[in-house]
Amino acid sequence: MRLKLGRPDLSRHAARFDVPPAGGGFAVTFLGVSTLLFDDGETAVLTDGYFSRPSLARVGLRKVAPDAARIDSALARAGIQRLAGVLPVHTHIDHALDSAVVAERTGALLIGGESTANIGRGHGLPDERMRVVSSRDTVALGSFTVTWVESDHCPPDRFPGDITEPVVPPVRAKAYRCGEAWSILVAHAGGRTALVQGSAGYVSGALAGQRADVAYLGIGQLGLCDEDYIRTYWAETVEAVGARTVVLTHWDDFFRPLDEPLRALPYAGDDLDVTMRVFSELAASQDVRLHFPTVWRREDPWARLS
Repeated sequence: MRLKLGRPDLSRHAARFDVPPAGGGFAVTFLGVSTLLFDDGETAVLTDGYFSRPSLARVGLRKVAPDAARIDSALARAGIQRLAGVLPVHTHIDHALDSAVVAERTGALLIGGESTANIGRGHGLPDERMRVVSSRDTVALGSFTVTWVESDHCPPDRFPGDITEPVVPPVRAKAYRCGEAWSILVAHAGGRTALVQGSAGYVSGALAGQRADVAYLGIGQLGLCDEDYIRTYWAETVEAVGARTVVLTHWDDFFRPLDEPLRALPYAGDDLDVTMRVFSELAASQDVRLHFPTVWRREDPWARLS
């Protein structure tokens, strides 16, 4: 099969970059890939915290390590000083490379499975700064209640398996195996609920009985899957939790620095156009709002929900 060159044109979807800006104290800020800052003005939690974004050449040919300058720059630009928790959705490099450093700098708990804990241990994070969870565990973090539900990585998982020993960077990217993949449910005392699905994978029926008004839906690699898989993924996430608003994540080229304009992943790694064709049809037929987030902007995807 002939390789499709180039990458999707984000301008085709410009009208969907319309999540309402946050008008009050509560906001969600998209910071690339599946990094999301939930902040109510008093407590803040962060999924992933991936800011180093090394180039494709470096990831493929050399060892990688967190980039302190890029991490500090991103934290400063996003106004992040203190976090209650850093929550990797799984432990591939584009999600968890910086997680322990961000937790250390912000005083946060690093929370996830044993694979996440082994990333923390490799950075010297003490046990009291980490929390190992299992599926269906719930942790209270200030005004937030967070629940972890077993999930799966979108096929193919290029680095499958658990991380069984501390990861001490610099290491090759393959050291960051997937580990435990999660659907993360975030509930706020003020009534807002969200599903964070960091990877376009699922465990059939795992989210049955869970509810979330907003779904932050990871779509990386999804456009390379067949249409039946794409529709099932929507059913097992958006439909399963009854979300009325969907905000798409993990569509950006994560080998590009975050201080440069975001662009879609190349066709060799994903096909955003395929995903959007199917999702646009599903959203229209089910009266679900479908959006892209705007990087660095404080947004409120609940604003238009009655």
